[in-house]
Amino acid sequence: MPYHFKDCEYEMRLKKATAAVAARGLDALLMFAPESHYWICGYDTFGFAMFQCLILGADGKLNLLTREPDLRQAQQTSTLSDEQIHIWKDVEGVSPARNLCALVSQLGYNRNIAMETKTPGLTFFNGQSVVEAFDQTLMNGDSIISQLRQDKSLGELEMHRRAATLSDDALDAALAATRAGAFEGDILADMQGAVFRGGGDYAGNEFIIGSDQRALLCRYASGRRHLEKQDQVTLEWSGAYARYHAAMMQTLIVGKADQKHRYMHAVALEALEACEVAIKPGQPMGDVFTAHARVFDKAGLVHARLNACGYAMGATYNPIWVDFPMFYEGNATLMHERQVFFLHMILMDSNSGHAMCLGHSVEVIASGAKRLSRHPPDLFEL
Repeated sequence: MPYHFKDCEYEMRLKKATAAVAARGLDALLMFAPESHYWICGYDTFGFAMFQCLILGADGKLNLLTREPDLRQAQQTSTLSDEQIHIWKDVEGVSPARNLCALVSQLGYNRNIAMETKTPGLTFFNGQSVVEAFDQTLMNGDSIISQLRQDKSLGELEMHRRAATLSDDALDAALAATRAGAFEGDILADMQGAVFRGGGDYAGNEFIIGSDQRALLCRYASGRRHLEKQDQVTLEWSGAYARYHAAMMQTLIVGKADQKHRYMHAVALEALEACEVAIKPGQPMGDVFTAHARVFDKAGLVHARLNACGYAMGATYNPIWVDFPMFYEGNATLMHERQVFFLHMILMDSNSGHAMCLGHSVEVIASGAKRLSRHPPDLFEL
């Protein structure tokens, strides 16, 4: 089988998506998000960096417009037949947007067309070209597939659990490699190697590593150093299995943790546990952020915390593994069973130069949050 789920699961997803399109009175949805393509038919490629679009009609039919290099990618990774794959040709002056407009008309979708726009799969330039190519106002279709993707099937939950196992394996590798004198590049290589040896994929963004003052960064930055006898190392990474993620975050201490690190860890652990308690089906995501902020602010660490404390996990593509929605103040989005979230408790104190970050992924079950990691969020002194 050239894709990760049974035919009946893809049929179920297509049926749900078609019903959602029809319920909005649409003739068709133009899907540019690679996550939408992957979810609905298994199509797996980074070819979204160029122009491509998967069309879903209210009649339940799928048609892909892409470039020649992705023809066999579609044939081997998706449920699409050859008749459903259409190629636009690279030639001077070509307008794939006009090709898309012509294909949509040929398929008989002549009114009430919506398009996805909130995605790296559609640059501003290409989005403008699509709008200009159609002789009608294109409606916003960003939430149609993204909402369906949030509530995971049993098969998808298994992919997340496998990803979490790979995340744990990567942490084991990091713990074994982190010591005074260790090279950051070796730590990263061992972590990524653990994921690959476990049958995993590249994650949706780079693994983050930073030591000394770069331990206060929560973004990847190029450059490597050797660890000192007394040091701090912040890691953020995710195992990825069949594109599904289960991110983790941890600040490791090389040498002995000082009083400040110990205090920050205790508070971060308290905040993490408070967030897990706040995760309940039917409750708003803003409650989780409120629990996070309450603990940090009471502890006098408001200056070191961030304005979000996590986000959804899913099957995602570059440039980031973030799968919205996020935990932030006032977010009214309700949580449901079978959703997966990454909780990150990030403390970065620029005044003292101390970092302390804890994070892991959880599955929402009837009673609340279930940790996917086998590792407890301990304070590691190496």
